[in-house]
Amino acid sequence: MMHVEDRVRRTIRRGALATPGTRVVAAVSGGPDSVALVHLLRGLHDAGELQLVALAHFNHRLRPDADADQDFCVEVGRGLALPVLHESADVRTLARREHRSIEDAARTARHAFFERARALAGADVVALGHTRDDQAETFLLRLLRGAGARGLASMHPRHGAIIRPLLDCRRHQLAAYLEKHGLASVHDVSNADVSIPRNRVRAELLPFLKERFNPSVVEVLADTAEVAREDWIWLNGAVDEMVKRASRQDGERLLIDAAALSGAPTAVARAALQRLMTAVSGGRHTVSFESVEGALELSRGVGGDFDAPRQRVQRIGSDIVLTGRPDAGKGRSRSSGSAPSSGDFRYALSIPGEVELSELGWVVSAEEVAMAPKCATTDADQTVVTVRRDLCGAALAVRNRRPGDRFRLGGPGGRKKLQDFFVDRKVDRRVRDRVPLVVDEGDRLVWVAGHVLNDEFRVTDPAQAVIILRLKGVGGAV
Repeated sequence: MMHVEDRVRRTIRRGALATPGTRVVAAVSGGPDSVALVHLLRGLHDAGELQLVALAHFNHRLRPDADADQDFCVEVGRGLALPVLHESADVRTLARREHRSIEDAARTARHAFFERARALAGADVVALGHTRDDQAETFLLRLLRGAGARGLASMHPRHGAIIRPLLDCRRHQLAAYLEKHGLASVHDVSNADVSIPRNRVRAELLPFLKERFNPSVVEVLADTAEVAREDWIWLNGAVDEMVKRASRQDGERLLIDAAALSGAPTAVARAALQRLMTAVSGGRHTVSFESVEGALELSRGVGGDFDAPRQRVQRIGSDIVLTGRPDAGKGRSRSSGSAPSSGDFRYALSIPGEVELSELGWVVSAEEVAMAPKCATTDADQTVVTVRRDLCGAALAVRNRRPGDRFRLGGPGGRKKLQDFFVDRKVDRRVRDRVPLVVDEGDRLVWVAGHVLNDEFRVTDPAQAVIILRLKGVGGAV
């Protein structure tokens, strides 16, 4: 069996992550993986295979013991005679101010700090302690969210100035390494919080897959991510060539040769459209599979012009034309002709899955769980609701209101028009057409997002399988 030190050497060699002259800063949280990273890199430093010049710790101030973790990391550095660069930030306040999820805000702030630490230490790269288990979790998370080839490639051994020398190491191997060498680490209690998707995948989904489907599921998923990564590298090169050959700027418009799109392999055409449409949107909006497919159909002479996030997509002569537009006019759903003036939209919502309604600034998500959570839906909080799984069918959809929409409210016989509900609740006329509605396969209203749940779908038995529906702002804020 290969020693963990040799696995790290192999990863560094294969990915050309470092040479004897490479100056490295090691990111350390105090957890087992990062502490193992520091000591493994120190061993390589002592062997003359790289230069470990500093440690870097970012204090997110999210837990009561965060300062104690920082102190621990400073002691790790002192024990190795290495400087420890550290900063702290109130990530929770940052997330609230920027209307982002805490996880997203934390990652952004952390990586910005890593770049500052690298510059301050005069280093070439920052090493992170992501493991083979982390890679498997990332692959599953992205698969469940509907990622394409680029997303399924998961974490790369090297991304800019970030390197990941432990990607071929399992967590249990690193734990054994710490035990063998008598090295201490700290325990992050937030890892047990299964409201965080990654923790839920780690604590619930992966053990289930390991027990019921494949004992080697982590290895299989990590290997698949590596295959996807190599596929994406090839595909990205093909897309570079196609974008250079088939697209051109014409003032405010981006023109794409329709014949080149329709004649290219579908994977290349889709990836090129994804890149170009994302660029026209300013890179701030998710371009859905539906929008990309709509543009591809236009190149084949099928369908009509439509609106996508921050852009109009048209077939004009021999070109697919992407015309950028300001936020106020973006994101209406694709139709066979011009989008209606009312801004009608309808998007499929897979289970599990999520839909970003860029035109509204909302994200609606669906998550299936085996039984109703102990904290049941309350009428006071309509940003998260729990509904009966057995009544929802294979998929849901998110749309705006239509004439005649009704739902059950206030008992078995009570039916109410959505229009009357809005009037009773004094919902502004100008926003009624912009309220997201979750509907089932039969187009029955399930949830008027943020306002009310249809009583027909209310959970009546705590043992029932359920779907948790959530409404949050783009970026994670409720």
